[in-house]
Amino acid sequence: MTVRYPRPLRPGDRVGVTSPSAGVAKDLQGRLDVAVREIEARGYEAVVGRCMDGSGHVSAPARERAAELTGMLTDPTIRAVVPPWGGELAIDLLPLLDFEAIGRAEPTWVVGYSDMSTIITPLTLRTGIATVHGNNLMDTPYRTPEGLLSWLDIVAAPQGEPFAQTPPGRYRSGGYDDWQRHPEVREFTLDAEGGWARLDGDGDVEAEGRLIGGCIETIGHLAGTPYLDTSRFAGDESLLVYVEACEDNAFTICRHLHGMRLAGFFDRAAAVLVGRTHAPDSRTLTQHEAVLDALGPLAVPIVADVECGHVAPFLPLVNGARGRVVHTAARSEIVQTLG
Repeated sequence: MTVRYPRPLRPGDRVGVTSPSAGVAKDLQGRLDVAVREIEARGYEAVVGRCMDGSGHVSAPARERAAELTGMLTDPTIRAVVPPWGGELAIDLLPLLDFEAIGRAEPTWVVGYSDMSTIITPLTLRTGIATVHGNNLMDTPYRTPEGLLSWLDIVAAPQGEPFAQTPPGRYRSGGYDDWQRHPEVREFTLDAEGGWARLDGDGDVEAEGRLIGGCIETIGHLAGTPYLDTSRFAGDESLLVYVEACEDNAFTICRHLHGMRLAGFFDRAAAVLVGRTHAPDSRTLTQHEAVLDALGPLAVPIVADVECGHVAPFLPLVNGARGRVVHTAARSEIVQTLG
């Protein structure tokens, strides 16, 4: 499949804000306002949609959410779409999204992670349009640590020019910032030290392929469906597959990954990247052991504790980009090229 990249954003471009899954509660409106101003500070115009209600578990009925997202992705004046965050039930949008119309339209950047994986991963696999698995809108005001990029940097990056990211060696050990009391917080609390770790053995890792992946708890339910078919997308190319766990225990994550492997999701993987997680271990199985149990039979390098999950800080990955990952005792790095 030919991958198509939305053009880089330029000052004056419009950025759509909508909630395909969970909306924003009234007591968090202050944080949303700060995040919108962050977009505007980059010189873009923020277009906030109607599907933003945070009083329930979804922002609006499924048909309304699907219509608003499709509308933004087919509107030639909107160059990027970002949600406030994820949620729980974005899966109900998939049969309602007009993938054909989206595929015919000029490509638009779609950004997000967590439950947004349910949207952006199938979007890339079905249409060939690159998407960004990266920090959501509510996280955007945080200052990006050295070595990493913001999604705002990536959607403005020139096509064809590689960009590299390296782990900062620090992460958040737990807890959350209180956005109700401190909506303008901009500094991550990175109070623990740690880098990437190879799970499947020793030795250096160097692998290349098209990037694809997402949140295990959300895309795992799509295994074996047309929405998670990597075979047509990969063709004869290798893939760099990334996965990350949000909150499910190690047994549940292990079952999900086994199912995804049996359904062929990892068939073209040259390596697997696993996001750092605070999800709980089980009594006799850790999160790392769960990954090895399910994905060890692939016999490819497995690199864990990558900053591509729910643990701050965030390392955005572009679904569809050409990726090259290096992990040695002296250096860890991922290079992406939009082309």
